[in-house]
Amino acid sequence: MKFIVSSSQLLKQLQILGGVINSNNTLPILDNFLFELSNNELRISASDLETTMSTSLEVEADETGAIAVPARLLLDILKTFAEQPLTFKVEDNHTIEISSDSGKYALAYADGEEFPKAVELDSPSSAILQGDILATGISKTIFASGNDDLRPVMSGVFFQLNPESLIFVATDAHKLVKYERKDIKANEAAEFIMPKKPLNLLKNILSGSDDEVRIEYNDTNARFTFGNSVLICRLIDGKYPNYEAVIPRENPNKLTLDRSSFYNSVRRVSIFSSKTTHQIRLKMAGTELKISAEDLDFSNKADERLQCSYEGDDMQIGFNSRFLMEMLNHLNSNEILLEMSLPNRAGILTPVDGLEEGEEITMLVMPVMLSN
Repeated sequence: MKFIVSSSQLLKQLQILGGVINSNNTLPILDNFLFELSNNELRISASDLETTMSTSLEVEADETGAIAVPARLLLDILKTFAEQPLTFKVEDNHTIEISSDSGKYALAYADGEEFPKAVELDSPSSAILQGDILATGISKTIFASGNDDLRPVMSGVFFQLNPESLIFVATDAHKLVKYERKDIKANEAAEFIMPKKPLNLLKNILSGSDDEVRIEYNDTNARFTFGNSVLICRLIDGKYPNYEAVIPRENPNKLTLDRSSFYNSVRRVSIFSSKTTHQIRLKMAGTELKISAEDLDFSNKADERLQCSYEGDDMQIGFNSRFLMEMLNHLNSNEILLEMSLPNRAGILTPVDGLEEGEEITMLVMPVMLSN
Protein backbone atom coordinates (compact mmCIF):
# COMPACT_ATOMS: atom_id res chain seq x y z
CA MET A 1 0.00 0.00 0.00
CA LYS A 2 1.54 3.28 -1.14
CA PHE A 3 0.22 6.78 -1.82
CA ILE A 4 1.41 10.38 -2.34
CA VAL A 5 -0.41 13.30 -0.70
CA SER A 6 0.04 17.05 -0.12
CA SER A 7 1.44 17.63 3.40
CA SER A 8 -0.63 20.77 4.11
CA GLN A 9 -3.91 19.28 2.83
CA LEU A 10 -3.38 16.17 4.93
CA LEU A 11 -2.50 18.22 8.04
CA LYS A 12 -5.57 20.44 7.63
CA GLN A 13 -7.92 17.43 7.53
CA LEU A 14 -6.16 15.60 10.37
CA GLN A 15 -6.33 18.66 12.65
CA ILE A 16 -10.11 18.76 12.17
CA LEU A 17 -10.47 15.01 12.80
CA GLY A 18 -8.10 15.23 15.79
CA GLY A 19 -10.88 17.01 17.71
CA VAL A 20 -12.78 13.70 17.86
CA ILE A 21 -9.98 11.79 19.62
CA ASN A 22 -10.06 11.73 23.44
CA SER A 23 -6.85 12.26 25.41
CA ASN A 24 -7.48 9.09 27.46
CA ASN A 25 -9.16 6.35 25.44
CA THR A 26 -10.27 3.04 26.93
CA LEU A 27 -9.44 1.27 23.64
CA PRO A 28 -5.85 1.87 22.40
CA ILE A 29 -7.01 1.61 18.75
CA LEU A 30 -8.95 4.88 19.23
CA ASP A 31 -5.62 6.77 19.57
CA ASN A 32 -5.23 6.23 15.82
CA PHE A 33 -6.53 7.64 12.56
CA LEU A 34 -7.97 5.01 10.22
CA PHE A 35 -6.56 5.36 6.68
CA GLU A 36 -8.60 3.57 3.99
CA LEU A 37 -7.13 3.71 0.49
CA SER A 38 -9.30 2.99 -2.52
CA ASN A 39 -7.75 3.83 -5.90
CA ASN A 40 -7.12 7.62 -5.84
CA GLU A 41 -9.14 8.32 -2.70
CA LEU A 42 -7.84 8.27 0.86
CA ARG A 43 -10.61 8.16 3.46
CA ILE A 44 -9.48 9.13 6.98
CA SER A 45 -11.59 8.47 10.09
CA ALA A 46 -11.36 9.22 13.81
CA SER A 47 -13.66 7.92 16.56
CA ASP A 48 -14.27 7.91 20.31
CA LEU A 49 -17.10 5.32 19.93
CA GLU A 50 -19.76 8.00 20.63
CA THR A 51 -18.72 10.24 17.70
CA THR A 52 -17.12 9.12 14.44
CA MET A 53 -15.98 11.53 11.76
CA SER A 54 -14.46 10.80 8.38
CA THR A 55 -13.28 12.83 5.41
CA SER A 56 -11.73 11.98 2.05
CA LEU A 57 -8.74 13.37 0.13
CA GLU A 58 -7.53 12.88 -3.41
CA VAL A 59 -4.14 11.16 -3.48
CA GLU A 60 -1.87 9.54 -6.05
CA ALA A 61 -2.24 5.79 -5.63
CA ASP A 62 -3.45 2.70 -7.41
CA GLU A 63 -3.88 0.27 -4.52
CA THR A 64 -6.39 -0.43 -1.78
CA GLY A 65 -5.91 -1.18 1.91
CA ALA A 66 -6.70 -0.04 5.47
CA ILE A 67 -4.34 0.75 8.35
CA ALA A 68 -4.59 2.63 11.68
CA VAL A 69 -1.85 5.25 12.20
CA PRO A 70 -0.91 6.85 15.59
CA ALA A 71 -2.69 10.22 15.60
CA ARG A 72 -0.48 12.27 17.95
CA LEU A 73 2.79 11.19 16.29
CA LEU A 74 1.49 11.84 12.79
CA LEU A 75 0.14 15.30 13.69
CA ASP A 76 3.40 16.26 15.42
CA ILE A 77 5.53 15.37 12.38
CA LEU A 78 3.15 16.95 9.81
CA LYS A 79 3.16 20.29 11.68
CA THR A 80 6.91 20.62 11.02
CA PHE A 81 6.77 20.26 7.20
CA ALA A 82 6.53 23.06 4.67
CA GLU A 83 4.04 22.36 1.83
CA GLN A 84 5.39 19.39 -0.17
CA PRO A 85 4.29 15.99 -1.49
CA LEU A 86 4.75 13.19 1.04
CA THR A 87 4.99 9.52 0.12
CA PHE A 88 3.43 7.00 2.52
CA LYS A 89 4.53 3.39 2.01
CA VAL A 90 3.55 0.36 4.12
CA GLU A 91 6.59 -1.84 4.83
CA ASP A 92 6.69 -5.56 5.68
CA ASN A 93 7.82 -5.02 9.30
CA HIS A 94 4.44 -3.51 10.32
CA THR A 95 5.65 0.08 9.92
CA ILE A 96 4.57 2.82 7.56
CA GLU A 97 7.38 4.91 6.05
CA ILE A 98 6.84 8.60 5.29
CA SER A 99 9.28 10.10 2.76
CA SER A 100 9.68 13.88 2.51
CA ASP A 101 12.11 16.09 0.58
CA SER A 102 14.55 15.92 3.45
CA GLY A 103 14.21 12.52 5.09
CA LYS A 104 12.40 9.31 5.97
CA TYR A 105 10.33 8.58 9.06
CA ALA A 106 8.93 5.20 10.10
CA LEU A 107 6.08 4.65 12.55
CA ALA A 108 4.31 1.49 13.65
CA TYR A 109 0.73 1.03 12.51
CA ALA A 110 -2.14 -1.18 13.66
CA ASP A 111 -4.42 -3.34 11.54
CA GLY A 112 -7.30 -1.29 10.08
CA GLU A 113 -9.70 -4.18 10.74
CA GLU A 114 -9.44 -3.49 14.51
CA PHE A 115 -10.86 0.04 14.11
CA PRO A 116 -14.54 0.24 15.19
CA LYS A 117 -16.99 0.49 12.30
CA ALA A 118 -19.21 3.58 12.06
CA VAL A 119 -22.87 3.04 12.94
CA GLU A 120 -25.31 2.58 10.04
CA LEU A 121 -28.57 4.51 10.40
CA ASP A 122 -31.67 2.43 9.67
CA SER A 123 -34.40 4.26 7.71
CA PRO A 124 -33.47 7.77 8.90
CA SER A 125 -35.49 10.99 8.50
CA SER A 126 -33.63 13.92 6.97
CA ALA A 127 -33.39 17.70 6.53
CA ILE A 128 -31.02 19.94 4.54
CA LEU A 129 -29.66 23.33 5.64
CA GLN A 130 -26.74 25.64 4.95
CA GLY A 131 -23.57 25.04 6.97
CA ASP A 132 -23.36 28.57 8.33
CA ILE A 133 -26.98 28.47 9.56
CA LEU A 134 -26.25 25.25 11.48
CA ALA A 135 -23.03 26.74 12.94
CA THR A 136 -24.92 29.91 14.00
CA GLY A 137 -27.72 27.90 15.62
CA ILE A 138 -25.16 25.92 17.60
CA SER A 139 -23.04 28.90 18.71
CA LYS A 140 -26.12 30.91 19.76
CA THR A 141 -27.32 28.11 22.06
CA ILE A 142 -24.53 25.75 23.16
CA PHE A 143 -23.16 28.16 25.80
CA ALA A 144 -26.47 27.87 27.71
CA SER A 145 -26.37 24.07 27.99
CA GLY A 146 -25.55 22.49 31.35
CA ASN A 147 -22.64 20.40 32.64
CA ASP A 148 -24.55 18.34 35.19
CA ASP A 149 -23.90 14.59 34.70
CA LEU A 150 -27.02 13.82 36.73
CA ARG A 151 -29.19 15.61 34.13
CA PRO A 152 -27.66 14.48 30.82
CA VAL A 153 -30.59 15.78 28.72
CA MET A 154 -29.64 19.33 29.72
CA SER A 155 -26.01 18.85 28.72
CA GLY A 156 -26.80 19.01 25.01
CA VAL A 157 -28.71 21.09 22.48
CA PHE A 158 -32.30 20.17 21.66
CA PHE A 159 -33.11 20.12 17.91
CA GLN A 160 -36.80 20.46 17.04
CA LEU A 161 -37.58 20.04 13.35
CA ASN A 162 -41.04 20.57 11.94
CA PRO A 163 -42.73 21.63 8.67
CA GLU A 164 -42.80 25.30 9.82
CA SER A 165 -39.32 25.82 11.25
CA LEU A 166 -36.13 24.49 12.84
CA ILE A 167 -35.62 25.26 16.55
CA PHE A 168 -32.46 24.90 18.67
CA VAL A 169 -32.85 25.05 22.48
CA ALA A 170 -30.31 24.86 25.32
CA THR A 171 -30.78 25.33 29.05
CA ASP A 172 -29.02 24.62 32.36
CA ALA A 173 -32.06 25.62 34.51
CA HIS A 174 -30.53 29.08 35.23
CA LYS A 175 -30.60 30.34 31.66
CA LEU A 176 -32.35 29.23 28.49
CA VAL A 177 -31.84 30.10 24.82
CA LYS A 178 -34.25 29.34 21.99
CA TYR A 179 -33.01 30.00 18.45
CA GLU A 180 -35.56 29.59 15.65
CA ARG A 181 -35.18 29.57 11.85
CA LYS A 182 -38.48 29.96 10.02
CA ASP A 183 -36.68 29.60 6.65
CA ILE A 184 -35.64 25.96 7.33
CA LYS A 185 -38.33 23.30 7.12
CA ALA A 186 -38.33 19.54 7.59
CA ASN A 187 -40.72 17.13 5.82
CA GLU A 188 -41.87 15.69 9.13
CA ALA A 189 -41.78 16.69 12.78
CA ALA A 190 -38.90 15.22 14.82
CA GLU A 191 -36.80 16.08 17.84
CA PHE A 192 -33.50 14.89 19.29
CA ILE A 193 -30.79 16.02 21.74
CA MET A 194 -27.25 16.44 20.38
CA PRO A 195 -24.23 16.16 22.72
CA LYS A 196 -21.76 19.06 23.00
CA LYS A 197 -18.63 17.50 21.54
CA PRO A 198 -19.92 16.82 17.99
CA LEU A 199 -21.72 20.18 18.05
CA ASN A 200 -18.48 22.03 18.82
CA LEU A 201 -16.77 20.17 15.97
CA LEU A 202 -19.57 21.11 13.54
CA LYS A 203 -19.58 24.73 14.75
CA ASN A 204 -15.84 25.13 14.15
CA ILE A 205 -15.86 23.43 10.74
CA LEU A 206 -19.03 24.99 9.30
CA SER A 207 -18.76 28.58 10.55
CA GLY A 208 -19.06 30.85 7.47
CA SER A 209 -19.55 27.83 5.15
CA ASP A 210 -21.97 27.85 2.18
CA ASP A 211 -21.87 24.04 1.97
CA GLU A 212 -25.18 22.24 2.22
CA VAL A 213 -25.42 19.98 5.25
CA ARG A 214 -27.65 16.94 5.15
CA ILE A 215 -28.86 15.89 8.61
CA GLU A 216 -30.16 12.32 8.90
CA TYR A 217 -31.40 10.98 12.22
CA ASN A 218 -33.26 8.18 13.93
CA ASP A 219 -33.97 7.52 17.62
CA THR A 220 -30.37 6.82 18.61
CA ASN A 221 -27.97 8.45 16.13
CA ALA A 222 -27.57 11.43 13.81
CA ARG A 223 -25.43 11.78 10.69
CA PHE A 224 -24.23 15.10 9.25
CA THR A 225 -22.92 15.01 5.66
CA PHE A 226 -21.18 18.03 4.10
CA GLY A 227 -18.49 18.42 1.42
CA ASN A 228 -16.26 15.32 1.62
CA SER A 229 -16.97 14.80 5.33
CA VAL A 230 -19.40 12.73 7.39
CA LEU A 231 -19.96 13.03 11.15
CA ILE A 232 -22.01 10.37 12.96
CA CYS A 233 -22.82 10.66 16.66
CA ARG A 234 -24.91 8.99 19.30
CA LEU A 235 -27.78 11.15 20.54
CA ILE A 236 -28.50 11.86 24.21
CA ASP A 237 -31.23 9.53 25.41
CA GLY A 238 -34.12 11.04 27.34
CA LYS A 239 -37.01 13.50 27.16
CA TYR A 240 -36.16 17.20 26.96
CA PRO A 241 -37.94 19.40 29.55
CA ASN A 242 -40.96 21.39 28.34
CA TYR A 243 -39.08 24.65 27.76
CA GLU A 244 -42.17 26.54 26.47
CA ALA A 245 -43.76 26.19 29.93
CA VAL A 246 -40.99 28.21 31.62
CA ILE A 247 -41.05 31.18 29.21
CA PRO A 248 -43.30 33.79 30.89
CA ARG A 249 -45.96 35.10 28.48
CA GLU A 250 -47.15 38.26 30.25
CA ASN A 251 -44.25 40.70 30.69
CA PRO A 252 -45.59 44.25 31.08
CA ASN A 253 -42.26 45.83 32.13
CA LYS A 254 -40.14 46.50 29.04
CA LEU A 255 -36.60 47.90 29.11
CA THR A 256 -34.92 48.88 25.80
CA LEU A 257 -31.27 49.92 25.81
CA ASP A 258 -27.99 49.92 23.91
CA ARG A 259 -26.44 46.45 24.08
CA SER A 260 -22.75 47.40 24.26
CA SER A 261 -23.30 50.15 26.90
CA PHE A 262 -25.33 47.72 29.00
CA TYR A 263 -22.71 44.95 28.58
CA ASN A 264 -19.83 47.25 29.58
CA SER A 265 -21.72 48.56 32.61
CA VAL A 266 -22.63 45.08 33.81
CA ARG A 267 -19.03 43.99 33.29
CA ARG A 268 -17.61 46.91 35.31
CA VAL A 269 -20.13 46.75 38.13
CA SER A 270 -19.87 42.94 38.42
CA ILE A 271 -16.20 43.27 39.45
CA PHE A 272 -17.55 44.63 42.78
CA SER A 273 -20.18 41.89 43.23
CA SER A 274 -20.01 38.91 45.58
CA LYS A 275 -17.63 36.26 44.26
CA THR A 276 -20.09 33.50 45.18
CA THR A 277 -23.39 34.87 43.82
CA HIS A 278 -22.08 37.33 41.13
CA GLN A 279 -25.29 39.22 41.92
CA ILE A 280 -26.04 42.60 40.38
CA ARG A 281 -29.15 44.71 40.98
CA LEU A 282 -31.11 46.47 38.23
CA LYS A 283 -33.38 49.31 39.34
CA MET A 284 -35.69 50.79 36.70
CA ALA A 285 -37.44 54.12 37.12
CA GLY A 286 -38.54 56.50 34.34
CA THR A 287 -35.85 56.77 31.67
CA GLU A 288 -33.05 55.68 34.00
CA LEU A 289 -31.57 52.30 34.79
CA LYS A 290 -29.41 51.99 37.88
CA ILE A 291 -27.01 49.01 37.96
CA SER A 292 -25.38 48.23 41.29
CA ALA A 293 -23.46 45.50 43.10
CA GLU A 294 -22.08 45.02 46.57
CA ASP A 295 -19.71 42.54 48.18
CA LEU A 296 -20.42 42.81 51.93
CA ASP A 297 -17.49 40.54 52.86
CA PHE A 298 -14.98 43.04 51.49
CA SER A 299 -17.01 46.29 51.65
CA ASN A 300 -16.78 46.65 47.84
CA LYS A 301 -19.62 48.35 46.02
CA ALA A 302 -20.35 50.01 42.69
CA ASP A 303 -23.28 51.64 40.93
CA GLU A 304 -23.80 53.10 37.50
CA ARG A 305 -26.62 54.92 35.74
CA LEU A 306 -27.65 54.33 32.13
CA GLN A 307 -30.16 56.16 29.96
CA CYS A 308 -32.81 53.79 28.69
CA SER A 309 -36.35 53.53 27.40
CA TYR A 310 -38.55 51.87 30.03
CA GLU A 311 -42.28 51.10 30.03
CA GLY A 312 -43.84 49.68 33.16
CA ASP A 313 -43.88 49.99 36.96
CA ASP A 314 -40.74 51.01 38.84
CA MET A 315 -39.03 47.79 39.92
CA GLN A 316 -35.84 46.18 41.19
CA ILE A 317 -34.57 42.78 40.07
CA GLY A 318 -31.36 40.82 40.71
CA PHE A 319 -29.44 38.75 38.13
CA ASN A 320 -26.27 36.69 38.04
CA SER A 321 -23.93 39.01 36.12
CA ARG A 322 -22.04 36.14 34.47
CA PHE A 323 -25.20 34.75 32.87
CA LEU A 324 -26.28 38.22 31.73
CA MET A 325 -22.87 38.96 30.19
CA GLU A 326 -22.77 35.59 28.38
CA MET A 327 -26.15 36.29 26.82
CA LEU A 328 -25.32 39.86 25.79
CA ASN A 329 -22.07 38.57 24.29
CA HIS A 330 -23.94 36.10 22.06
CA LEU A 331 -26.25 38.75 20.57
CA ASN A 332 -25.16 40.78 17.53
CA SER A 333 -27.76 43.55 17.82
CA ASN A 334 -27.16 47.22 18.65
CA GLU A 335 -30.23 47.39 20.90
CA ILE A 336 -31.78 44.79 23.18
CA LEU A 337 -35.14 44.44 24.89
CA LEU A 338 -35.39 43.04 28.43
CA GLU A 339 -38.95 42.08 29.38
CA MET A 340 -39.92 41.36 32.98
CA SER A 341 -43.05 40.76 35.04
CA LEU A 342 -41.99 40.36 38.70
CA PRO A 343 -38.66 40.34 40.60
CA ASN A 344 -39.02 36.57 41.14
CA ARG A 345 -39.92 35.69 37.53
CA ALA A 346 -37.48 35.11 34.67
CA GLY A 347 -36.41 38.03 32.48
CA ILE A 348 -36.59 37.67 28.70
CA LEU A 349 -33.83 39.12 26.56
CA THR A 350 -34.35 39.59 22.80
CA PRO A 351 -32.45 41.53 20.12
CA VAL A 352 -34.29 44.56 18.69
CA ASP A 353 -32.29 44.57 15.43
CA GLY A 354 -29.51 42.67 13.64
CA LEU A 355 -31.53 39.56 12.81
CA GLU A 356 -31.70 37.94 9.38
CA GLU A 357 -35.05 37.26 7.78
CA GLY A 358 -36.65 34.16 9.30
CA GLU A 359 -34.38 34.29 12.37
CA GLU A 360 -35.71 34.61 15.93
CA ILE A 361 -33.85 34.41 19.22
CA THR A 362 -35.22 34.39 22.77
CA MET A 363 -32.98 34.28 25.84
CA LEU A 364 -34.33 33.72 29.32
CA VAL A 365 -32.41 34.37 32.54
CA MET A 366 -33.58 33.43 36.03
CA PRO A 367 -33.44 36.17 38.67
CA VAL A 368 -31.39 36.06 41.89
CA MET A 369 -33.29 36.88 45.06
CA LEU A 370 -32.25 40.31 46.33
CA SER A 371 -31.26 40.72 49.95
CA ASN A 372 -32.56 44.16 50.88
